[in-house]
Amino acid sequence: MLKDVAWGDLDVLVVDMPPGTGDAQLTMAQQVPLAGAVIVSTPQDLALIDARKGLNMFKKVNVPVLGIVENMSTFLCPHCGERSDIFGHGGAKQEAGRLGVPFLGEVPLTMAIRETSDEGKPVVATDPGSPVAQAYRDIAATAWAELERVSGTERQAPKIVMEN
Repeated sequence: MLKDVAWGDLDVLVVDMPPGTGDAQLTMAQQVPLAGAVIVSTPQDLALIDARKGLNMFKKVNVPVLGIVENMSTFLCPHCGERSDIFGHGGAKQEAGRLGVPFLGEVPLTMAIRETSDEGKPVVATDPGSPVAQAYRDIAATAWAELERVSGTERQAPKIVMEN
């Protein structure tokens, strides 16, 4: 997909990959000059273990980690507006601090996100003035600032070592 599509002139291309450190992530890091990686995790400890592995893998292959985003940071009830931290809250922010990488922000779990995502219409487009859309814009702006900060650094190709 990356090599067989005429993308034209792009400011940025975001590739959403599954969590973890599988073949997709390693292949991408080895074959594409990635400018940076954003780690997305829910706040609970088990998810943060995978996030930590992904972050360490990108560091090992010399891909700058732009930061961590906490997804499903809190649930906002569509009826009463009450906040419930069903997956915990703040775990990704604490992990970012512990690992010395920027915390890019948090995205709540809302019905609007689920509904608009299912329709293929981002909430930023369908309700651009909403607090949820603002959360996405803030994360994007912070990630962009990190990308600009690291863009002058030379990325060395990862060393592939074969062990017998």
